[in-house]
Parts: sequence; structure tokens; C-alpha cells
Amino acid sequence: MKKASFVVAALVLGAVGVTGSSVTSAVADKRPEPVVQDAFDPLGSPMHEIRRDGRTVHFSDTGERDGKPVLFMGGTGTTARASGMTDFLRTTRENLKLRLISVERNGFGDTEYDGSLGFADYTRDVAAVLDELGVEKAPVIAISGGGPYAAHFAAERPERVSALHLAAASPPYGPASSFCGLGEDEQRAQVAEQIRDPREWWAFDEDSPVADIPGFTDNAEEDGARSYYLRGQKGDPSAQVHEQRLYCQRPGPDLSGFAGPAYVYTGMKDTTVPPSAQKLWSEKLPGKPTVRRYEDSGHDVQYRHWDQILLDLAGYADRTAVCVGGKTRVPGAETAERLIEKGAGVGSCAWRE
Repeated sequence: MKKASFVVAALVLGAVGVTGSSVTSAVADKRPEPVVQDAFDPLGSPMHEIRRDGRTVHFSDTGERDGKPVLFMGGTGTTARASGMTDFLRTTRENLKLRLISVERNGFGDTEYDGSLGFADYTRDVAAVLDELGVEKAPVIAISGGGPYAAHFAAERPERVSALHLAAASPPYGPASSFCGLGEDEQRAQVAEQIRDPREWWAFDEDSPVADIPGFTDNAEEDGARSYYLRGQKGDPSAQVHEQRLYCQRPGPDLSGFAGPAYVYTGMKDTTVPPSAQKLWSEKLPGKPTVRRYEDSGHDVQYRHWDQILLDLAGYADRTAVCVGGKTRVPGAETAERLIEKGAGVGSCAWRE
């Protein structure tokens, strides 16, 4: 460096306090000390893995280790990171000390595809992950296509399920879908077109309230890309076809051995898993489930009313989130009903910002 340049650089550095001059120190001492965090903020649901029966089982584990564990079973074709799509209410989840655990299903995201695997294998995968984490029992929240997996897990391992929460969850009961009547080539062609572009696969109606969640659509589309392209699958429909063919199995599992409470969340505008289909849960569960019906929701009910689902998971099923005068309150159900009759909004005030 030339001498003149060195002098100029020294003057500049001195002006911003690098020289430690008394003038600079005096100014710095009068300002509050800036805060730099001591731990990293998460960039999404962290992924983990265990080995079982010669296979690698991938799972996410989000939340404090001493939090209440919750098994999250996402919709068809989602990865174990799909639980992160509920992080628009992460602060509420953390305040309630809930820890979401999600076990990835066959062929999606990080997980290799094996056409010989079925519901029983997934049940064993979930049990193995719970064993690894030292979790004896947990509530299950199942979304959409996670419903059949939740039913099989509750039927085969009822002692490990403290409660069932079924949000727009497809029941493995009643008539099978029209997909089941197609030939395998037709099924592959149909699915290949559906998942070719994750933006189309994850498209919600234009008037869906999820459009108000910053980054939600982008997050959903990214999980779709992770499901079908992460390992170089290039949109191979095999795993998706296999999963949808599992959904065709009838009759569904016998839930008579499940003794825990159950909650069914129904969007009355849902055309994917309509209210008539969700009624089947009430017929197959041995106890009478708590049914929450929402006129404002379709197949997005699990997101629009995630605040109430979190309360139910945390043991506050007798309370309801309502928006009163721009402030979210969580009173008892009867008080909430009166407030709603007087014009309070259902759910967090975040939906009305």
C-alpha cells in the first residue's frame, strides 16, 4: 500500500472507532450495547435419520427436547419437513411447548422408494423413531392424506397414541376413490401430470386464506419440489402412485382398540375430503369424537384453524381462540361463543391484519 493511501485508511478506520481513541470510546459508551443472539434461528424443520431393517428412516424433530411431543402426519406426497408449513404460528406452538415430530414416508424427499412397503412398515418406522427419541406416547395430528397412516398407526399401536387429531383427513373407510378403478398405466399418467409442476400440485383456491400468510405458497411449492425431485427423481410418479394405491385398501383398519380422545376438523367447503367423507371417522372411532366444523374453510381448514388445533394438542380443548378488538383471546368455549355472536372473529387476529 502506498504511504498516502495508508494514512487515509488509518484516518478512516480511526473515525469509525478501530483505533480505540478516547473520543470514539466516549461516544460508544453512551449508546446501548447492541444485542447479538447466542443461538441460531432455525431455517426450517431439521432432518435426522436412523437405520432400521437395512433402510434409512428420515424424520424431522422441531421444538425443545422437553416440549410435549406431537406426531405430525402430513398430506399425500409431502416430506417430513411439511410440518414447517405450520410455522406461521410458530410462536404460539413454542409458547404451548409443543414439539412436532414427523416421519417421512416411502419414496418422498430424502427417503428411497421401495414398492414392497405398506402401512405396517410405516407404523414400524414411526415406532422406531419414537423409541430413538425416548417418546412413549404422543398425540397424532394427521392432515389430508396422512389420515390413513394415522388410522393404521392408532389401530396397530394404540398404546402409543394419546389422542387423534384429524384435520381434513382422508378416512380409509367408505367407497374408494375413482383413482382405484384405473389401470396402473392410467394411474401413472394421471399422477405424472399432477406432480410434474409442484406449483400446480400445491395450488390453493384464489380466495383461500392461506394467501394471507407471508411465504406460505412458496414454502408449499418448495416442499413439493423436495418430494418429487430432491434425490434426482425428476418427477417420477412411482412413489405417489404407490401411496395412492395404498389408500384404495378396503376395509380400513379396526380402530376399536383405540381408547383415546379424537378430534375431527372439517371445512364445510371442502371438495377434496368433503364433510360427508369425514363423517366416517365418527362411525369408525369407538368413542364420540369432538367435531369442529368451519363454514369459512375448504381443504385448507388445517391451516386456517391451526391455532385451535394447537390449543387442542396442548390440552386446551375447552378453550377457543377469538379475535376481539384486534387482540387474540383464548377464553372458555361458552364465553368465546358469546363473543363470536357479538362479532368477534374466529381464530387469531393475524387472519385479520
